[in-house]
This record gives sequence, structure tokens and C-alpha cells, in this order.
Amino acid sequence: MEILLGLIIGAVIGLGVHFALPHRDVRGATLAPFAGAAASAVTWTVLTWAGFTAASPLLWLAAIAAPALTTLALVPLLSRTRRRRDAADRARLGI
Repeated sequence: MEILLGLIIGAVIGLGVHFALPHRDVRGATLAPFAGAAASAVTWTVLTWAGFTAASPLLWLAAIAAPALTTLALVPLLSRTRRRRDAADRARLGI
């Protein structure tokens, strides 16, 4: 049941990253929270399988660090890609 807390933490971190970084107009509002929750869930699952329990501080630190690192790397990359592709489409269509 503690994995739900990890998912919520990841989604909240992703939401914070969404609003902290520029170019919100080119990405969906759920992209960063979903990516954060997914990163937290994968990290939580792997560390749980490795034998860490909810009482371990490493599990909680990883549940915070993984979504932060994932969303801080993924969101700017996707935003730049989207802006570049939109510009190429506008140029191709003559808009």
C-alpha cells in the first residue's frame, strides 16, 4: 500500500516540474505528472524487489529523486522537440 504514496509523490513532483519549466503551451498538463509517477513506481518496485522496505530511507529518497531527475530531463527534451517539429510543419505548410 505504501507504493501509492510513492506514486503520489512522483505525480506531485512531476506537476511541480510542469509548472516550473517554460513552454507549458506545447505539452499536455498530464505529461510530467504521469512521467513522475511512472518513474517513482518503477523505482519503488525495483527497490522493493531488491529487499528494501518502507522503513528504509533509501527507498523514500529514491522515490523522490527518480521522478525529479526523470521529469527534469524528459520535459525540456520533449518541449524542444515539439517546438522544433511545429516550426518545421509551419515552414512546410507556409503558415
